[in-house]
Amino acid sequence: MGLTHFDENGKAVMVDVSEKADTARTATATGKITVNHQVYQAITEGTVEKGDVLGVAATAGIMGAKRTSDLIPMCHILPITNCRIRFEMKPEELAIQCFCTVKVTGKTGVEMEALTGASVALLTIYDMCKALDKFMQIGDIYLVSKTGGKSGDIHNERA
Repeated sequence: MGLTHFDENGKAVMVDVSEKADTARTATATGKITVNHQVYQAITEGTVEKGDVLGVAATAGIMGAKRTSDLIPMCHILPITNCRIRFEMKPEELAIQCFCTVKVTGKTGVEMEALTGASVALLTIYDMCKALDKFMQIGDIYLVSKTGGKSGDIHNERA
């Protein structure tokens, strides 16, 4: 499969999906933020001065997923039907793993929305805790799975 965001002259274009059928599609992405002991403890105990870190981060992740087409130039505006953010605490790593699952019934997938949602949620954790740790590390962001569309169901073996 070739790259679809370029025309015959190599110029960037938005993919024309007008002839594609609407199908139910989902995508789940994940990422992780590693923090120091003080931040991890403050988040788990709910004592971060700025408030409920994971609650705010979940809201931010949903908002980020909904605004993906404003951030990624060739993304289509999608009528997202559901977005869920879930966090897993990893005490042995002093890390918080975020999962973002996005659903749509449409002509194109929601992988970028899931990746954006996870990224924005993690960035929000950083923002809310940066007074306690300026060296938090965000990474390991990737697509876990997707369903629907021409390429069908895909599950990343890494997950």
